[in-house]
Amino acid sequence: MTTSVTIIGAGLGGLTLARVLHLHGVPVTVYDAEASADARTQGGQLDLHEHDGQLALEIAGLTEEYRSIIHQGGGAKRVLDPHGRILVELPDDGTMERPEALRGDIRRILLESLPAGTVQWGKKCLSATAVGNGRHEVAFEDGSTVFSDVLVGADGTWSKVRGLLSDEQPTYTGMSYVDTHLHDVDAQHPGVADTVGDGAFYALVPGKGFLAHREAGNVIHTYVILHRPVEWFDDIDFTDATASRTQVAAEFDGWSPEVTALIREGEGAPVLRSIYQLPDRHRWNRVSGVTLIGDAAHATVPGGDGANLAMLDGAELAQAIVANPDDIEAALADYEKAMFPRSEAAALSAHRTIDLIFGADAPNGLLNLFRGLNEDHA
Repeated sequence: MTTSVTIIGAGLGGLTLARVLHLHGVPVTVYDAEASADARTQGGQLDLHEHDGQLALEIAGLTEEYRSIIHQGGGAKRVLDPHGRILVELPDDGTMERPEALRGDIRRILLESLPAGTVQWGKKCLSATAVGNGRHEVAFEDGSTVFSDVLVGADGTWSKVRGLLSDEQPTYTGMSYVDTHLHDVDAQHPGVADTVGDGAFYALVPGKGFLAHREAGNVIHTYVILHRPVEWFDDIDFTDATASRTQVAAEFDGWSPEVTALIREGEGAPVLRSIYQLPDRHRWNRVSGVTLIGDAAHATVPGGDGANLAMLDGAELAQAIVANPDDIEAALADYEKAMFPRSEAAALSAHRTIDLIFGADAPNGLLNLFRGLNEDHA
C-alpha cells in the first residue's frame, strides 16, 4: 500500500492509529499543535478497560509495555461525606481488571513505539479543505500546508477536521472541573494524603464535590466538580492561583478542612476544564478521504470511556485500512459502521454514569455501586 495516512492530533487515539498502521507498513505522519512531547502534562490516571483501551494496546503490540507502567495499588476507592467521615472503602486487592496508569505514561509508550519523525510537533491545524479526489489540504498556524491521501481528525472536541464531515458544534454540558495537584504529599501534605488514601477518593453532594486520585510519584491529582453555567467561571481569574483557589473553596464552606485542603493547598494555578459534548448520536454521511476518531467524532461527558474509545477507534480504523489496501473508501465506511453505534451507546452510558455519581441522589448511587463491588470481592 502506497497511500499515506495523515493524522491531526497526537493524543492516545491518534497515536494508537499511527502505531498499528506502522506495524503493518502503512506510511503515516501525525501533526500536533504542541511544541514537543513534553510541552504539557497529559492529565491524570486512566483505567484502561479490557474491551477497548487494553484491547487497543494488544492490537498495537504494547501489552507488556502497558503492564510496566501500571500504578500498583492505585485501584483503591474511598467515599467520604462533607464532614470527612468514610462512607465506604474498597481496597485494591490486586485483582482489579482495570488497573490505573498515567495518561502521560500511556502516551509515552505509544510515542516510543513509533519511528523518529512520525510525529511533527508545533503544527497547530487551522483548517482542512477538500481539493478533490478524496484529497485535502491542511493549513497550519506556522504557515505550512500538507496534502493528504487519507485524513484523520484525532484533534479532540474542538476539531478543525470535523467541519469536512459535520456541521455539529460542541455544547456545554453544565459541568466543569477545576484541576489541581499536590506533590510530595506524604511529607508536604500528610493530612491530605491520609484523607485521600491509596487510590481514588470521592466526596460528593448533588451538583458539586471532589474527585481525587493518588498517583504514582507521590502526587495527588484533584478534580473539583461544579455544576455551574459556563459564564459563572468568568468571574474567577485562574491566572491568580491564590485567589482562584479561595473562590473555588468558598463553594464548600462548612465542609471538612481535610477535604477542602485538596483545593486550598493546591500547588500552582488551578486549571478550568469546562466539559463540552457532541450529540449522543453524532453521525455523518461518508465523505471521500476523511474520517474522525475519539472526541473529534464523539465528545461526551466523562463517564470513563473517552480515552478508551479513542484508542479502540484508532486501532480498528488502522485494521480496516490494512484489510482494504486497495479500497480506502470501503475501509473508512467499515470503520464508521462499527464506530457510530458503539460511540452512541458509550455516550448514553456516560450520561448514566455521571447522573449516578454526581446527580440529585449523590453520593448514594456511588455508594451502592462500591458496596456491590465490595460484596463481589468478599
